[in-house]
Amino acid sequence: MDLADGLITHPYDVYRRLRDTAPVQRITGPDGTPAWLVTRYEDVRTALADPRLSLDKWHATPGAYKGFSLPPALDANLLNMDPPDHTRIRRLVGRAFTPRRIQHLREPIRRTADRLLDALGPHGGTDLIASYAAPLPITVICDLLGVPEEHRLDFRIWTDTLIAPDPTRPEAGREAVAAMLGFFTRLLAAKREQPADDLLSDLIAVRDEGDRLNEDELMSLAFLILFAGYENTVQLIGNAVLALLQHPDQLAALREDLTRLPAAVEELTRYEGPALFGIRRFAVQDVTISGVTVPAGETVWVSLSAANRDPARFPDPDRLDLSRDASGHLALGHGIHYCLGAPLARAETEIALAALLERFPDLALAKGELRWRPSMRARGLRDLPVTY
Repeated sequence: MDLADGLITHPYDVYRRLRDTAPVQRITGPDGTPAWLVTRYEDVRTALADPRLSLDKWHATPGAYKGFSLPPALDANLLNMDPPDHTRIRRLVGRAFTPRRIQHLREPIRRTADRLLDALGPHGGTDLIASYAAPLPITVICDLLGVPEEHRLDFRIWTDTLIAPDPTRPEAGREAVAAMLGFFTRLLAAKREQPADDLLSDLIAVRDEGDRLNEDELMSLAFLILFAGYENTVQLIGNAVLALLQHPDQLAALREDLTRLPAAVEELTRYEGPALFGIRRFAVQDVTISGVTVPAGETVWVSLSAANRDPARFPDPDRLDLSRDASGHLALGHGIHYCLGAPLARAETEIALAALLERFPDLALAKGELRWRPSMRARGLRDLPVTY
């Protein structure tokens, strides 16, 4: 099975067939190499926490996995690590994303959301991805890290190039990686010269004074926080707005009581999450999943989206129901690799929706065909045309 077959335009139809007939399926992965795809909720949840499925690429059979071609200075990140290195680095940065720390960020996030909506004016039309869903998270994560404002648009362009590459420009990905490497090298040098009250300066202090991060780990961590902090939240906000506009009964009920937003965000995240798959894993030994044995060294992809639409876990899963108890969804992962920035992503999505719904009571989809990004890594829209 070619993993690209139908997954951009009709992923849930593909997943439904696989869950029913081949819940552990031999596939051609996003990089063109063989892999195994897991689609049932219980299997996915178990696999996400199984130490026999490693994130470390050294466990892959030689030549059997390609993935992103990142230089070592960007590749030594949490998405490629197992304990004890993973535990050490996650502990260092985890305090920046605690619920208490995020609570202090809510007011600045709301100010940013209001400023972006002010720029739209009281009525008209816009691409909500370009004007709101993208600039909000890039502003928030860059403020947290201490990235100068003049570089933020560049980073959005580089990230979009890596997530949804243009097949007519294969060199664009290499150019984006080189640009990112140069950007982070200069940025970290500047922070060393002039430390500030931001997360990057804090991480540099850990590296330079405590020697608990090596240089590649420091730069890779900065890259990952900025990359994931932007990318996941763009999709969360955009997909959530689309789902609400396509389900006017649910939107009306939410407008009547915005205190329901935290629970609604969980259901919206379950229903149309930001990623089709969790980070690929490699079997460190033969692993049996639903009666299928995955040989040591082979690649495993677990489908977060398929698991979240599994009727064995969520009754009537293809229906958006904001009154549903969506706790336990896997859109942001599970186990020790659970999304580090989940509290921030949830807060941003909740605040973004609240500001938008309060500002524009007649928000509606504009006419035209919706275009999904041609990416197997991120489930999101190219654009979201709306009127207000």
